[in-house]
Amino acid sequence: MPLVKAGFVVLDCAEPEKLAVFYTELLQGEQTDATANRVEIRGADGTRLAFRRDTNATPPSWPRPENSLQAHLDFVVEDLDEAERRIVGLGGRPIEAKDARGAHEERGYADPSGHSFTLRRVAATAPKQG
Repeated sequence: MPLVKAGFVVLDCAEPEKLAVFYTELLQGEQTDATANRVEIRGADGTRLAFRRDTNATPPSWPRPENSLQAHLDFVVEDLDEAERRIVGLGGRPIEAKDARGAHEERGYADPSGHSFTLRRVAATAPKQG
C-alpha cells in the first residue's frame, strides 16, 4: 500500500468555491471534496487541484518582478484559440501571448483570482497535409 494516497497542487485564494468552479469547468472535471476552507477537484485527465481559503491572499504579479512568479500551472491543449475563448468565458484573462514558432507554442493567463498558468500546444511532428 502506498504511503501517499493523492497529491494536490494547492492555490491560496480569498474565494476557493469560485476558483474551484473556474478550474472544474476548464479541466472538465468534478469536485471531489469541500470543507469551509478548502475545495478539491479532479480534472478529466486526472489533474488534482485544491483551493485553500486565505482572506489575505495576494496573487503573484508575474511577469512584473515586485511579487514575482513562485509557481504556476501548465496545461497542454490542442487548440490555443479555442482554449483561450473558454478561459475568458470562465472569467480568466490573458497576461502574455507568445506566437513562438517551433516545437511549443505558449500563452499565459491569469485565473479569476490572479494565479498565472500557461497553455502549451505541442506542434505536430508530421508536416501538415494540403
